[in-house]
Amino acid sequence: GQIAGTLSGGEQQMLAIARALMSRPTMLLLDEPSMGLAPLIVEEIFNLLRELNEQGLTILLVEQNAAQALEIADRAYVLASGTIVRSGSSSSLLADEHLREAYLGAAR
Repeated sequence: GQIAGTLSGGEQQMLAIARALMSRPTMLLLDEPSMGLAPLIVEEIFNLLRELNEQGLTILLVEQNAAQALEIADRAYVLASGTIVRSGSSSSLLADEHLREAYLGAAR
């Protein structure tokens, strides 16, 4: 085995998720799981989260990468300066052109 402190950032994030799952939780809380990770690793993390959710695990995700988070979320809340400014299904938020321009960087 490898010592956890010598793992890459993505490997450490996967290890943290695996450790949390060992207790078979009904909900997983994640704060910025993509922070500082390479795009390919971020994609792996989000694929894992999607799979866990499909298996019935509830996931509460706080994430700056709003576009990617909305792709896997059922419901979302958009915060601005600590205040909820929009909420709804992810599909409705992704379909909102003003929201995409203001919070996701560009219209899709």
